[in-house]
Amino acid sequence: MNIKLMLKQHIGSPCKPIVEIGEIVNRGQLIAIPSGLGARIHSSVTGKITCISDSEIIIIPDENQTNEYIKIKKTQNHLEAIEEAGVVGAGGAGFPTYVKYSSPIKGGYIIANAAECEPILNHNIRLLEEAPELVVKGIKYAMGITGAEKGYVAIKPIYKKALIAVGRACKEESNIEVKLLSNIYPVGDERVIIRELLGKVLEPGQLPIKMNSIVSNVETLKNVALAIEHRKPVIDKDITVGGRLLNAKRGCVFLNQPIGTPIKKFIDKSGGYVKPYGEIVVGGPFTGLKAYETTALTKTSGGILVSMPFPSENRKIGLIECECGASIERLNEIALGMGAKVVATTECKRMVEVNGRSRCDKPGECPGQAEKVLSLKKEGAEVILSATCED
Repeated sequence: MNIKLMLKQHIGSPCKPIVEIGEIVNRGQLIAIPSGLGARIHSSVTGKITCISDSEIIIIPDENQTNEYIKIKKTQNHLEAIEEAGVVGAGGAGFPTYVKYSSPIKGGYIIANAAECEPILNHNIRLLEEAPELVVKGIKYAMGITGAEKGYVAIKPIYKKALIAVGRACKEESNIEVKLLSNIYPVGDERVIIRELLGKVLEPGQLPIKMNSIVSNVETLKNVALAIEHRKPVIDKDITVGGRLLNAKRGCVFLNQPIGTPIKKFIDKSGGYVKPYGEIVVGGPFTGLKAYETTALTKTSGGILVSMPFPSENRKIGLIECECGASIERLNEIALGMGAKVVATTECKRMVEVNGRSRCDKPGECPGQAEKVLSLKKEGAEVILSATCED
């Protein structure tokens, strides 16, 4: 089983390899560095490099692997440690964390995003159940770096076990507390979290920093704590596997798995396919992307989901896109899988254009789409495929 480390696991440009084909590398070794905005990439295994391309580094791992790793360099500068470790937003955005934390928010808020509102996914919640202290430490470090005054763990009340565990972990922290979120989709959106916790409304395109706040996924904060306290680079990932699999229909969590592992390994670990099955999706059910058995785990991978076969829809179809759900490219991909012909597309009525990009003006407050449906039908659509969060 080869390990495939993608050179772009973050927002920005692909990293530049600093190793050569045939070289023996150790787990934790730095193998690629950013050429601009980006994050360092380290080997997740000990083994031999067999291929280097513009997009990936392939390693044949040694038969015997350990949890030991080469530590990042010693530094008393916490922001530097985060940069050295290659920490990025683990929830899917992949924004380099050292850049995010470089903005001072004196008197502001560090918010740990534990919403995990995509169906089936539950590895963030498992992390809070099993190691809430790591997340709390990450919040404390982020507060110290940015000058934030308060820390919040934003979580839904339905996650009772995690809620209790993180509440206990915060017990001795006077400036860190648990805040409850509504059980809606997409409550994990940064703008919704700011609205729910602080009662402030961000305009489309605005970032939490506008409200003197920074929102980080709980796994990102775990990685921050590990980088600072254990000098550990980001070489492992937490994931949820679910769908048409024998042992993971409701989601099976795998913590601390080597980045670069082909997702087929986790499908096999989950008992293999339940037949018939459809496509493989990496990410969540709403915003995930089509993948293959050879697709490799990255720093931003969340779920590995196996779907039902697409229903056969040999008809004309209309698409409604929304920022909160699937992109228009993904909707077209699904329509193709169904055998349908796309005759018209439109956007949710909440969508507005900001700097050339369509944004939802009120995420989580989805209106009905009757007029959009009628307009698509006028253009010949016989069925509608919608990506809006309400539908």
